[in-house]
Amino acid sequence: MMQLGIRFHDTKEIPFEDRLKSIKEQGFDCVHIALSKVPGFTADTDALNPGYAMYLRNAFRKADLDVAVLGCYLNLANPNKEALKKTQEKYFAHLRFASILGCGMVGTETGAPNEAYSYDKEACHSKEALETFITGLKPVVKCAESMGVIIAIEPVYRHIVYDAKRAREVLDRIKSPNLQIIFDPVNLLWTDNYENRYEVIDEAIDLLGKDIAMIHLKDSILMEDSVKSVGCGFGEMKYDSIIKFALEKKPFIHATLEDTKPETAQESLKCIKDVITSLS
Repeated sequence: MMQLGIRFHDTKEIPFEDRLKSIKEQGFDCVHIALSKVPGFTADTDALNPGYAMYLRNAFRKADLDVAVLGCYLNLANPNKEALKKTQEKYFAHLRFASILGCGMVGTETGAPNEAYSYDKEACHSKEALETFITGLKPVVKCAESMGVIIAIEPVYRHIVYDAKRAREVLDRIKSPNLQIIFDPVNLLWTDNYENRYEVIDEAIDLLGKDIAMIHLKDSILMEDSVKSVGCGFGEMKYDSIIKFALEKKPFIHATLEDTKPETAQESLKCIKDVITSLS
């Protein structure tokens, strides 16, 4: 009842269509793809034409893979108005492209209120930063509605939308059926909430569950001054509540592995499949 996938750029670099075939042969059902990370491909705004989208659509269909999400992880809280406008135009192009490609959604993180897209807790977690992000996001959501595509935000502790309450506020204020959530449990964690990580995860499921459109799966290790992300099965994370939620509430949801390496992807996939089996 879950469709497990992988980030395209975490797989072995071989010719594109052979790479898709290899991903399917490894047992994956879907792919998270960012065009800027595909060798020989481009994510330039002016390049995202219908023929390009149809080529990709046909290649993924031939490989029997879904495009779970088209990544466009840019800063919608950039205070530079000219740069922000170009960023929004890039999102518009990705949304149009996604509508032809037939992918599940365009995914984005939630930025920082500076041009460098750098983390400063006081600034990123401020009310002012949230207002800036919502202002930058609204035109993108409007475009998503016109294209019939989902724009999905991914809460990340080190960005503006840093917890489930903040994400819930964004959803409730914009009130669009085309705005949903990419749920990455590890991205909600940092050094000051890591010991309570399962409470953080359960709160996110409780507050955001109805709007979760896809899941990212990875593992975590608490370091001295950070939380390190690693492939599933190589850290300290338990997945029972996450998988239980998906199996009970989100039939056939796309769930893509992150931070795997070509030589470890199979082990991470088995880790999640074992949890699914234990809960089924």
